[in-house]
Amino acid sequence: MPTHAEQRLIAYSPEQLFDLVADVGAYPQFLPWCVKAVIKSRTEHELVADLTVGFGPFRETFTSRVSLERPHRIRVRYEKGPFRYLNNVWTFTPEPRGCLVDFFVDFEFRSRLLQNAIGVVFNEGVRLMVSAFIKRARDTYGVSSQPGAVIRQ
Repeated sequence: MPTHAEQRLIAYSPEQLFDLVADVGAYPQFLPWCVKAVIKSRTEHELVADLTVGFGPFRETFTSRVSLERPHRIRVRYEKGPFRYLNNVWTFTPEPRGCLVDFFVDFEFRSRLLQNAIGVVFNEGVRLMVSAFIKRARDTYGVSSQPGAVIRQ
């Protein structure tokens, strides 16, 4: 039952960061462990996607329904796959020097073996994932005019 909450002040706009997180189809290009993303359906306010993640000998595919409340919030609801449950929320709040990003994830695998394997590296893995989004922002939007893309961690 790993849970991780993280808050960062990042020198990009909420719209820019929202768009990066909402672009689920691009995840395999920059997210560690994401090897495939298939968008099954998409509307202005919601998408359904299959993500395949791989780490070590493990490879699992799961389906999520993603609610898009541009530019403030993205909620991920688990639908099917290897989890008992998965809850994930991104919140984007405008700040004078950028955007305050709140990230929360909580999940449990059905497989005890998979749960134990992930539990050992979970927090570091989530930090790497959030950092991958920040790097993607730099690569997509250029270096921020603020003195450093991550203002506060």
